Amino acid sequence: MGETREDAVVDLRLDRAHSARIYDWFLGGRTNFAADREAGEQVLRVFPAAGDAARMNRAFMHRAVSHLAREGLTQFLDIGTGIPTSPNLHEIVQGITPAARVVYTDNDPIVLAHAAALLRGRPEGRTTYVQADATVPDSILRAPELLATLDLDRPVALTLNAVLHFVPDDGRDRAHALVERLKAALPSGSALVVTHGTSDFSPPVTDRITDIYERAGTPLQLRSEAEFRRFFDGWELVEPGVTLAHRWRPGETGGAGRPTAAEAICYAAIAVKP
Repeated sequence: MGETREDAVVDLRLDRAHSARIYDWFLGGRTNFAADREAGEQVLRVFPAAGDAARMNRAFMHRAVSHLAREGLTQFLDIGTGIPTSPNLHEIVQGITPAARVVYTDNDPIVLAHAAALLRGRPEGRTTYVQADATVPDSILRAPELLATLDLDRPVALTLNAVLHFVPDDGRDRAHALVERLKAALPSGSALVVTHGTSDFSPPVTDRITDIYERAGTPLQLRSEAEFRRFFDGWELVEPGVTLAHRWRPGETGGAGRPTAAEAICYAAIAVKP
């Protein structure tokens, strides 16, 4: 089992909306406050399917890591973990492979404050939490907690769920650069799981959503299908390839019904390193 930093002093900035707490509210969680709910309500007014989209994204994560665990992967690195919402990744993969090892990482003090919930894994396996910034990949890859938990000479499943659209490029293509650094550190047989918001299907609506997040202090950069595909360059996509989150093997664990592309709003894919 891993250890938390429960004695750390954290500034939760509860007077400002935060993307992790807005997402928690969309999922029906309780770790959110007035500012988050206000921003969430603003999003719902322009995009009534926001809650459904969040749940579709979460359901894809469940199917994706279940698939990888059944395929034999036993090491998982989840970047941009967010507020714990059961079932969490370790609950799913250790339910299939009790000895699986999971590292969660986030730079959000809210997640740090709730990290204990991420460390209640199966005794046969190991779960730990790394407080680090996804935009500085080496701060994750060199973290002592990660190196004590994962063997980077063996395949690792890297998951980046609904996090990269919070990495604006600022003219430097930052999101693709950080993913390439992470990919380069992983050996053959590793897997990459990504979900990402897009404006391909309803630009007027997504422009308004982007504005709401900007005013809440969280820059948001939605990307096209072509931009999304670039995250997987050099790796082999797992069938059905790049698709909307709810359309990725929906029968495996009971995916969502038949929302429109504009309601789903999120691309998803898994790829494996040759």
